[in-house]
Amino acid sequence: MANTKKGSLKATLTVSMSNFLEAGSIVAGAGGLTLWVNYLNLSDASVGLLGAVSANGFGSAVGAFIGGALVDKYGRKFIYKYDLIVYMIGVLLIALSMNFGMLLTGYIVTGIAVGAAIPAAWTYIAEEAPAKNRAAHVGYGQLAWSIGPAVMLFLAVLLAPLGLLGSRIIFGMLFVIALITWVMQQQISESAVWVDQKKEDAKLENKGKKVSIKELFTIKANRTAIILVMGIYFFWNLVAGVMGYFMPYIYQVVGGLSSAHANLLQGTLWVFTILSTFFVFIKLGDKVNRKLLFGIGAVMGIVAWAILTFGSMGMTELLLFIILWGVAAGFGAQAFYGLWAGELFKTQYRAMVQGLMFGSVRIGVGLISLVVPAMITFLGFKVAGMVMIAFLIIHLIIGLVLAPETRGKTLKEIEEERYGKEDKIIEEEEFNV
Repeated sequence: MANTKKGSLKATLTVSMSNFLEAGSIVAGAGGLTLWVNYLNLSDASVGLLGAVSANGFGSAVGAFIGGALVDKYGRKFIYKYDLIVYMIGVLLIALSMNFGMLLTGYIVTGIAVGAAIPAAWTYIAEEAPAKNRAAHVGYGQLAWSIGPAVMLFLAVLLAPLGLLGSRIIFGMLFVIALITWVMQQQISESAVWVDQKKEDAKLENKGKKVSIKELFTIKANRTAIILVMGIYFFWNLVAGVMGYFMPYIYQVVGGLSSAHANLLQGTLWVFTILSTFFVFIKLGDKVNRKLLFGIGAVMGIVAWAILTFGSMGMTELLLFIILWGVAAGFGAQAFYGLWAGELFKTQYRAMVQGLMFGSVRIGVGLISLVVPAMITFLGFKVAGMVMIAFLIIHLIIGLVLAPETRGKTLKEIEEERYGKEDKIIEEEEFNV
């Protein structure tokens, strides 16, 4: 049993390296954004387009739609044969960019690779995790997601004297780390849950019975789960997505900070997220009522944005903001998205529905990224901040109303509790048809 747990954690950490690279690429782009703006003389529209098509927006949406379907059909490990190869091409294009076309293409390619890996990562981690430590294992994925931005932002500060060359070096480092990670990921085993489910599917097909994607809309348990998981993540990510790509830009344009100080501030925010992820979500996620944890984090995020929006963006307000938001993000909507999206859907379409939801969320982030620079320029930051607060309030309400209690239950137990036995599922599907 100990060896099984050790192997499971090792696989979790290996898969989580994709999260490090994915979040790292988003923030590496953000950390060097003003350098590219100056180098290429980019307009607000061009800046918005980069954010929209990147790993923060439409690029990752396309990848998620594709990756989710492939992972359910061919296995969780399948995506790791090819995804980081595409990622390496993308970051290398960015590192070597000499014009806007190369930069834009690099962002799109990297974004597709990031999106394709997300459904696989969260699904694999949830399926391989022990029932009583599932939040902890999902938390390690979130921890890697948080470490990536922190490392990239502090590197941006360290390499700031080099100007744009420093940004190019960071993307070159992402290439090297991705190559090492790709080698490691070739050694992981396929998800045992997926393998077992494929055997059950074959038996059902021999009897003329087949699980249909229509169940996502005909079964109430699925509809409720989609409203919960996508609801909290969509509205929270409209804020977090803007922050992930534009926050150093906002610190500089609105707050008057230098590029180095902006990256240092945002890097410190991610340090608080790392600490919170470990000491709150990993340590308490399997022990404390999850609705309570979610609610506390959501309220802290709202308070953080209220301070930033209605304050003067002086150093006191900025420090309060990075502490409150940084801590809240460690056990916020993304951590719970990774957990609940892995728990609340059947194995046959667990990754596909994650791809659909994540892709839809990234489309939303892509759309808002198109207008954020212009919104700040023409309407002012206070208006933009109030829009962010409204999004956060909506996500809080959805989470408090619909959050389930699944601590300590196996995925099979959760599935039977939510869907009933297989014959009941078939009866309900036939009734709805």
